[in-house]
Amino acid sequence: MVKEAKKELIRLRNVSKFYYMGDSVVRALDGVDLKVYMGEFVAIMGPSGSGKSTAMNLVGSLDVPTHGAVYLDGHDISTLEESDLAQIRGKKIGFIFQSFNLIANLTTAENVMLPMMFQGEDIDVRRDKAEEVLKLVDLDNRMDHYPGELSGGQRQRVAIARSLANDPEVILADEPTGNLDTKSGGNVMEFLEKMNKEGKTIIMVTHDPDLAEKYADVVYWLRDGVLEKVTKRVGRKFVDVTKKVKKAATNGKKVVKKKVKRKRGK
Repeated sequence: MVKEAKKELIRLRNVSKFYYMGDSVVRALDGVDLKVYMGEFVAIMGPSGSGKSTAMNLVGSLDVPTHGAVYLDGHDISTLEESDLAQIRGKKIGFIFQSFNLIANLTTAENVMLPMMFQGEDIDVRRDKAEEVLKLVDLDNRMDHYPGELSGGQRQRVAIARSLANDPEVILADEPTGNLDTKSGGNVMEFLEKMNKEGKTIIMVTHDPDLAEKYADVVYWLRDGVLEKVTKRVGRKFVDVTKKVKKAATNGKKVVKKKVKRKRGK
């Protein structure tokens, strides 16, 4: 019996993101290759300033690269207009932000319904779906409460419910336990693990190596905007597969990076 190949959902190919500050260039990401397959639990690791947030923005189609290409379902989305990117994000990717990003003057249900409104769903469909996903996170009894009336753990669970509203293939979690106590953080991670086992692809951005190695199948380690290491779970251990990943990304050819020159007047 031939084993079915994994479906590649997201790929960053030799991606760089540069920011220009006067005469200097900040290389937030510099020639990074990254792949995410359907059903994987992927962690993007690194200390503050390593490029994790930039990588998250690119993986989640929130930004476009300075150089390189970003593929979603095999299609290069690097040159799409923002309106087109927004439609893709809404259907394919659900976001869980560290700071929750809930709208204070909307109820729990209304916050969850918002992504569906942008996709043109009918109000009754939005309300029913909001109740369904809030029930998944045990908050269907808080549908008419406002964010200010909820605890930190409850607000994070609302953010999780919102990320599931359009039934996306990918859930992108940015430091999902960063603003939570240990118990609430553990509950959030257990829920993400449950979603992953049910078929959702999870991409988690974190600075916590224990968190990454406890839950992830693959860990991409960034430092100073460069992919430092890639580790993959094999049984109960993680194996360094950095050389294999870099060789596959370059097809075995040595890559010579060109210096970035800042043109005058730009």
